[in-house]
Amino acid sequence: MTVRPIRIFGDPVLRTEADPVTAFDAELRQLVADLEDTVRVPGRAGVAAPQIGVSLRVFSYNVDGQVGHLVNPVLAGFEGEQTDDEGCLSLPGLGFPTTRAMSVTARGFDQYGEPLVIAGTGFLARALQHETDHLAGTLYIDTLKGDARRQALRELRRVSPSPQRR
Repeated sequence: MTVRPIRIFGDPVLRTEADPVTAFDAELRQLVADLEDTVRVPGRAGVAAPQIGVSLRVFSYNVDGQVGHLVNPVLAGFEGEQTDDEGCLSLPGLGFPTTRAMSVTARGFDQYGEPLVIAGTGFLARALQHETDHLAGTLYIDTLKGDARRQALRELRRVSPSPQRR
């Protein structure tokens, strides 16, 4: 079992668009195993490869005891709307009301290159959207608007070390 350390806000890999997976090989299977081990830590709903320092389009999820992964995901079929507090392992201790689609369909591949479709509603839909955003170099705070965004940016300045203190 390999639980990989999570990269924290300020690490450039979190703001870089991840590369598509082109080789469905033993190296990818090891990455998927590490992602799934890492997401099994209690309290975690998803981990994207960039969060463990790997700039590839892969993520794992752990929702309602269902652990899985998706390679090269593409989201479609956004329906409805939900707003709830959302957090991120890369922004520890922070959480803000975030609006997401209530349901979404994620299409991609499993670790062997076989097509995979995940239809998510509620919390699973939120997790699929959040993790796919990570692969584009987007953090959930980037989706916030108005007062929630101002508060999030204030909190980030408060908790993030300045370049002089690093």
